Amino acid sequence: MTAEVQSDTRTRLLDAAADLIASAPGEEISLRAVCDAAGVKMPTLYHFFGSKQGLLEAVVERGFDLYLARKESAESSGDPIRDLRAGWDAHVEFGLENPGFYALMYGTVRPGYSPPAQSRPSELLRAITEAAEEQGRLVVPADQAAAHVLVANIGVTLRQIVTGERDDALSAAVREGVIAAITGSTAYEKGSGTTRSAIEHAAAHPDVLGPAETRLFIEWAKRLEASSS
Repeated sequence: MTAEVQSDTRTRLLDAAADLIASAPGEEISLRAVCDAAGVKMPTLYHFFGSKQGLLEAVVERGFDLYLARKESAESSGDPIRDLRAGWDAHVEFGLENPGFYALMYGTVRPGYSPPAQSRPSELLRAITEAAEEQGRLVVPADQAAAHVLVANIGVTLRQIVTGERDDALSAAVREGVIAAITGSTAYEKGSGTTRSAIEHAAAHPDVLGPAETRLFIEWAKRLEASSS
């Protein structure tokens, strides 16, 4: 069996396992069913993965590889809060498009255990919240902000997978609530925004004032905010 054929067979087994998991969330999958779906015999599955647990761990690893390939291809906007919003939406979209992989990546819990691959997207998220912290955009530490975003993002995504119904309004509402909590802002409305929400609105829409003017406005607004506290 050539390396190319082996890779194709392994991929078919992983995709088959993910599809079966997606079709029956929370239920045990049959290795026989995985083999039948992939068109291979049971010894082939054991050759690649050794055991059922080995197969499931490989599905998790492949899921994170697919997820990170999408995340790493996205360019930064230069505004960490805007990047948090884009990252949130991309996270939800991946889960809805790949429910089988996602269910194992984030929906299967073993006390005291975290898949090694799970740390990679968390590092990307922390890099964004650290950038926000450096800009003075957060009212909580960067690690805490990242944890708030990730936990809420997972919860919203899993809910939609479990219910089988897409809910963009719920996702947006929770996303904005989390961002408001970690930045200390409120939803910006004309005539009613606080200094903090005005800062966030300006940073998220630099085209309104212009890049240089936006930076100057944010600096002045922060000074005013500090002088009134």
